[in-house]
Amino acid sequence: MRHFRRVIDTLGLLQLDYVNVLMPAQFLILWSRLGAYDRQRFERFVYDRGEYTEQWAHEASIVPASTWPLLEYRRRSYEMSKRNPLRELRGRQAYLDTVLEQVHRDGAVTANDVPPAPGPKRNPGDWHRPMSRLALEYHFARGDLAVRNRLPNFQRVYDLPARLLPDEHLTRELSVEEAQTELLRKSAAALGVATLHDLADYYRMSPRVAAPLVDKLARAGELQAISVEGWDETAYLSPRARLPRAIEGVSLLSPFDPVVWFRPRAERLFDFHYRIEIYVPAARRRWGYYVLPFRVGDRIVGRVDLKADRKARQLLVLNAHEEDSIDVGHYCDSLATELHALSAWLGLEEVCVERSNRFADSLAKAVA
Repeated sequence: MRHFRRVIDTLGLLQLDYVNVLMPAQFLILWSRLGAYDRQRFERFVYDRGEYTEQWAHEASIVPASTWPLLEYRRRSYEMSKRNPLRELRGRQAYLDTVLEQVHRDGAVTANDVPPAPGPKRNPGDWHRPMSRLALEYHFARGDLAVRNRLPNFQRVYDLPARLLPDEHLTRELSVEEAQTELLRKSAAALGVATLHDLADYYRMSPRVAAPLVDKLARAGELQAISVEGWDETAYLSPRARLPRAIEGVSLLSPFDPVVWFRPRAERLFDFHYRIEIYVPAARRRWGYYVLPFRVGDRIVGRVDLKADRKARQLLVLNAHEEDSIDVGHYCDSLATELHALSAWLGLEEVCVERSNRFADSLAKAVA
């Protein structure tokens, strides 16, 4: 458990994403740092101890319970999007009240346990969240509900925060400026060295709002303003940053890993241009549907489009690409080892590489 704790506390959060073509993002982020681990043990650690909870942080994320009061100002300001079907529901407030009263009275619920409400008309093939789920998500975003657990199908189980979180985190009160300043401290500690925009993006804060707070931290000596070779913007160094003599090891990174999730930072650090192409039509994709960057030391040397074919028990490498100016052939053996380790952790039996280019040919030979 101390390894799980160290990773989450160092990063500040694990972003949740349940695209399951390979493995949900939060599990991959942990695997990139720890290697093979017991996923069920990790889920018990997160949901059964009161140390961690889900919240809107970067996006939907697992965060330490102590972060709950830091995000209170965002919960207070939450408003439904203009496209939320709840806006059009007749008797909306009465329905929302009924849902919350049910949790108070009966305990934890899923969307299937909540009385249904009529949703918008759909055309054949349309998909949308049921109104019961939208109601629970509304209460979650406002802080009226928290997440007790996730079912095997990843469905959220909701309950009252008072039943899930230590009272010290529920009763702690901070001003908006105090909360935002503490979030920026956490951003700086997680990133080590970062620009204003890096710091603001970590917890989805406006750079305009963050700028005076970062300046205040710098004047107080809590951040050190520095210049970084090749960077146009001023950077800030956290006093908690470690300066290792070298960065060793290799890892495949989730598309939602903090190392690469803010694209301008990934380009500055690694000269790595990265876009997620899940929502790009297949014919227009350059790299693939679910592409993982491959890190070797302090460089990103390639990327692979992966899919877990659970029925055939195969890890499929649908595309493989080397980065410009890098002879990734030197790293094929390391990448093959990492792919075999990932395959074994996912309970698959074979790694299969589609030979689409010279690098993929070399990788297929290394995997065999």
